[in-house]
Amino acid sequence: MFTALYPKIPALAAKSPQRSAGRGTAMPKARYTFELPEHDVDYGVEIPIKDLNIDPQAQRTLGEKRAQNIANNMVREAIGSIIVSKRPNGDLYIVDGQHRWRACALAGIPVIMAEIHHGLSQAQEAILFLIKNRESHKPRPIDEYHVGLTGGVPLFVDTDRILDKHGLTLGSTSTNGVGAVSGVLQIVDRYGSSVFDRTLTVAEESWERSAETWDGMLLGGIGMFLGRWGDLVDDKELARKIQAMGTAAKWRSEILSQSSRGGFNNSGTGSRVSTAYRLVASAWNRGRRAENRIEA
Repeated sequence: MFTALYPKIPALAAKSPQRSAGRGTAMPKARYTFELPEHDVDYGVEIPIKDLNIDPQAQRTLGEKRAQNIANNMVREAIGSIIVSKRPNGDLYIVDGQHRWRACALAGIPVIMAEIHHGLSQAQEAILFLIKNRESHKPRPIDEYHVGLTGGVPLFVDTDRILDKHGLTLGSTSTNGVGAVSGVLQIVDRYGSSVFDRTLTVAEESWERSAETWDGMLLGGIGMFLGRWGDLVDDKELARKIQAMGTAAKWRSEILSQSSRGGFNNSGTGSRVSTAYRLVASAWNRGRRAENRIEA
């Protein structure tokens, strides 16, 4: 057996917020990490397909079509090793590699090579899954979110707590749902859960409760503004000024128009959030003396 030590790994890459000289102090930056204890790992173990199990709470959703495509083009020598957790009762659960496992079953291959981790809890299995997929084939953001909740990862737990406080779910856009999973997680990861809480409050006070209110670009712009300048901002005043500049639909239209005028390379999500940020700053600065304005 070998002993594997998994160090703290940043949950999401975060850029340092920019500030104008002498103007305000950036909000404290959250530091979310994925942590695992030292534990024994066996490498290169051949396991019968029938002995393996899947825990849906610690895995992404199994795509049968994807597994069938792998099976149809299977090169047995190139399957590689899957990641498995051996639980205290001896049961073997797949941590990563369920599509290759399913493909082998479909192709009639009875065994698969595995890397077996010992002594992990279900939550730690979920964290191992996130670590293993951080630099490889990333799971869908919503799958990562649900697995992260199972693993008790603070980034996802804090996000879920704030969403629940506002009566919102994550994964699809509706009056009571936010579809911009990656955008929401970036706000929490870069600026902390308190800024995300304020962001949702300002958005709802600005445009009331509707699907348009929870648009990812709008939340991203408000979150970035509060994350950078929150110590200088009164949230109720900000909401009034945002509301005075139009509905959420009008804001979204203006963001898309301004970002597209920047050319093809400036039309991505990051550019749109930056555009939303500048519009939020513009709303805040309306009616203010030059010395009291925030330079976006």
